[in-house]
Amino acid sequence: MAYTDTHSKAIGYLLWIFGFMGAHRFYYGKPWTGTLYFFTLGLFFIGWIIDLFLIPSMDRQADSRFRAGRINFNLTWILLTFLGVFGAHRLYMGKWVTAIIYFFTGGLFLLGVLYDYWTLNEQISQKNIEKAW
Repeated sequence: MAYTDTHSKAIGYLLWIFGFMGAHRFYYGKPWTGTLYFFTLGLFFIGWIIDLFLIPSMDRQADSRFRAGRINFNLTWILLTFLGVFGAHRLYMGKWVTAIIYFFTGGLFLLGVLYDYWTLNEQISQKNIEKAW
């Protein structure tokens, strides 16, 4: 498979600053450890510090795992992180109905936002595959 740059190291490091809450791990498609970091403050800050050196390899893994295309991973993650409760990321991906639902329900009472943190990379890859046809 050809190399595609789906994720950005710069955004990974920016999210790493908040990484003790798992943000960078969700971004790179590691929801289990992202959740673990969320509840343990980055495994008591030790894992968070180690991740400073692991981000380049997490970036390479994400680039090989997910499908680049019309929907930009970085923009979608920024929209989710800062405007997720309003459904901006869903609107950008063309999911109008759920975007409107998120807008009026605070990201479906934040449970939808949590779901999107777990599955956003796969959602974007799927949309990029659909749009390629």
